[in-house]
Amino acid sequence: LTIRNLSVNFGGLPAVDRISLDVAPGEVLGVVGESGSGKSVTMMALMGLIDAPGKVSADAIEFQGQDLLKLKPKERRQLIGRDVAMVFQEPMTALNPLYTVGNQIVETLELHEGLDKRAAKARAIALLERTGIAEAPRRFDAFPHQLSGGQRQRIMIAQALVLDPALLIADEPTTALDVTTQAQILKLIRNLQRNRNMAVM
Repeated sequence: LTIRNLSVNFGGLPAVDRISLDVAPGEVLGVVGESGSGKSVTMMALMGLIDAPGKVSADAIEFQGQDLLKLKPKERRQLIGRDVAMVFQEPMTALNPLYTVGNQIVETLELHEGLDKRAAKARAIALLERTGIAEAPRRFDAFPHQLSGGQRQRIMIAQALVLDPALLIADEPTTALDVTTQAQILKLIRNLQRNRNMAVM
């Protein structure tokens, strides 16, 4: 990933001012700053999630040699959904409360890989197990509110990794978790990153 002079403004007010960074394959990059400094806004700009009145400008936002600013919205969604994935700060707001967690993972596989429901479910359950979800077949049919904070975060990680992305963006993935669960989640991301040679921000 290469970002050069990325700026994000909301109604003329700067939220991000000319940030530049590089992430190499298999590298882990930590972006550090106080609350409100623009970390999440930077990641959302990369993902194409800044809506009006927000305005994104940059000299370059390139992923694997492709200029994301020049892609059509549909092309960018396909690339971002498949090769760049994001674990959001608060899984209770990122997960849809009206659908089981399993359905939310299966939907991604059906949309991007064309798998039928049976094959998608088997792959989703296997990934839940790899991310440390106990009794994965039973948790597959659970709704987000029926799971603990740590379980929901693991579900979010599984959902992000289901298409084997080259880059995982983890936006404060341990917020609101107890210290023990924080350590488990960070260790999980690190192990997955090493096993897959995945870049992580």
